[in-house]
Amino acid sequence: MPRSSLPFREPTPESTISSLPHPTYRPEIDGLRMIAVLAVVLYHFDVPGMAGGFAGVDVFFVISGYLIGGILWRDLSENGRLHLARFYIRRVKRLAPAYFAMAGVTAMAAWVVFLPFEFREFGKSLIAATVYLSNVLFWRGEGYFDIGADMKALLHTWSLAVEEQFYILLPLVMLLLKASRRVLLWALIVGFAASFAASVWITPQSQTTAFYLFPFRAWELLAGVLLAIHGQSRQARFSWHPGLSWLGLVLVLGGLLWIEPGGFPGWQAAIPVAGTVLLILNGRQANPVNRALSAPLPVFIGQVSYSLYLWHWPVLVLSKYWRDGYAGPWEAAGWMVLSFGLAVVSWRYVELPFRRIEGARGWPVLGALALPTGAMLAIGALAYVKDGVPGRFGPETRTHIAASADFLQDFSRCQTATEGHFAWVELCPIGPEGAPRIVIWGDSHLRAMKEGLDQAAHQADTPALLIWRAGCPPLFGIEKRESYATPADDAACTIANATIRAGLASLDSVQNLLLVGRWSYYATGTGVGRDARNTIALAGHDGGTNAEVFSNALKASLPVLEQNFERIFVLRQPPEIPFYDSRTVARQLAHGQLTPENAPLSLPRDQAEARAAPGEALFAPWLEAGDLHLIDPWPKLCDASECTVMQDGESWYFDNNHLTNRAARALAPLFEPVFERAGP
Repeated sequence: MPRSSLPFREPTPESTISSLPHPTYRPEIDGLRMIAVLAVVLYHFDVPGMAGGFAGVDVFFVISGYLIGGILWRDLSENGRLHLARFYIRRVKRLAPAYFAMAGVTAMAAWVVFLPFEFREFGKSLIAATVYLSNVLFWRGEGYFDIGADMKALLHTWSLAVEEQFYILLPLVMLLLKASRRVLLWALIVGFAASFAASVWITPQSQTTAFYLFPFRAWELLAGVLLAIHGQSRQARFSWHPGLSWLGLVLVLGGLLWIEPGGFPGWQAAIPVAGTVLLILNGRQANPVNRALSAPLPVFIGQVSYSLYLWHWPVLVLSKYWRDGYAGPWEAAGWMVLSFGLAVVSWRYVELPFRRIEGARGWPVLGALALPTGAMLAIGALAYVKDGVPGRFGPETRTHIAASADFLQDFSRCQTATEGHFAWVELCPIGPEGAPRIVIWGDSHLRAMKEGLDQAAHQADTPALLIWRAGCPPLFGIEKRESYATPADDAACTIANATIRAGLASLDSVQNLLLVGRWSYYATGTGVGRDARNTIALAGHDGGTNAEVFSNALKASLPVLEQNFERIFVLRQPPEIPFYDSRTVARQLAHGQLTPENAPLSLPRDQAEARAAPGEALFAPWLEAGDLHLIDPWPKLCDASECTVMQDGESWYFDNNHLTNRAARALAPLFEPVFERAGP
């Protein structure tokens, strides 16, 4: 790099600069954009063979870093300064119009189809996306019962947020260190290395953090920036050897075809990033790869790639939501075609006209930007403050909407110690302050009953302690393998239960224990109705079937528990209503796909009892012997002929097996026996 230790030249007067420098157009880069965007779209629409299609975003990051970093470096090199106002005007003209068009249309569609709690979450994401912080929002939004990615219509804006955060920081670094090329260049190299190392280090510990947050993605953009700086400083022709293009293409396509979500980004992201760098580095070389990328069709798709990326995800999310899934691949193909059509319209009538505006200066651009920004923020605030605007729907629908929103509990008193008798086990005190006299141990059914148990504890003026882990039988020595859990989750269940066994002996003040669980699931190994595909396999205690393992574990666990507790209770699992889900029923009622008369709200009692029987049989000998005491909610949930989710005009179920907070509070008197002998 010639004279790299010298400062940049003196600033050129503003009046002599007509516009920011712009790199020479390279059609093969648009062809590379085509590969990236099609990979993302095909992956999101579940087209087979695109296991790593999500890595198309990494290709975009490198391209963006190369183009935008090159503009900034050339401006600083040639003019001795950065014209930030013009730089950001160009960014606004390039990105904002299409984003606001997509966000506005998506908001209108979300108003029509999303239920209140989903529309409320959409409002939060709309605000975050508009101020380029959606990556932070989605990073923080993980949770066991959090709405899934298939209901986050603006999830894809996380990558736009990462880019804009980078292009706020990069010019500041360049301004701060502009006195010396060498210092600035080394700062960028160190930043690249540190970001990559941090991504590799943190991915196994927190994949969500590595995936969403800017510091762990910056190296991908910096790879493009450093390539642009190298090209300008060396006056590179970007034409070396055909093998580089072929190798780059193999790395990019190989990454898109074979990278798996597990362990990504980390070191795996280096595969498509390196491939993209090689393709750009050798993009001017005459070879079949570059000729193919520069052909009219790839170039055109690359030109509309930003709009296609913007539109395909909300089309996918909203259409799947409205249709409750696709009927087959042909329907998915139809929605993909619609996404492409919207992208072409957006590119032709939104992107291009705004990008061609010349002479726009700071204040007019800010004024033009303020109106749509304010509108998006206002829509987002309305959705959030008005709790998703439930008045959009009729009373029959609002009943199930209320149930769908009635499953969040206050766990602010919960703690997870890093050492001690209950290290890494979450403990949740309920009732009044003080040493616990009651322990309630269970799975997600315990979470569902938390509000009722807390109410019972306060009424009895008795401190109690909740210990719960979703999908984890509350017994000692059981290993489990669950279809929707990771191997780490399965192992954590066994480890936690072993820790609980040792920790219970340290609770000198406890008197009674209540066990809560989805017993029929553990006994049969499968869910029912809507969750029939969920499976769990139990192992340990020399058992063969799930029922044998559970029975042997209960036989081994009870003597240990009896050493620590005076009385042991078990909650009879609430009857399962196989095809009920408050969110689905509310959605189908709202969209006219279901009527109150044919909604799956009840089940004949004999069928409910048949489903519950395998789990209840496991406890029967111990109940008959008086070693266990039963808490039975069925009289409140069933009559002689049927069990139903509806009680006094309200739904008491969240899904087909979890009760709502309203139900839990209504059932609180049932727990009086648990607390009645637990006085001082």
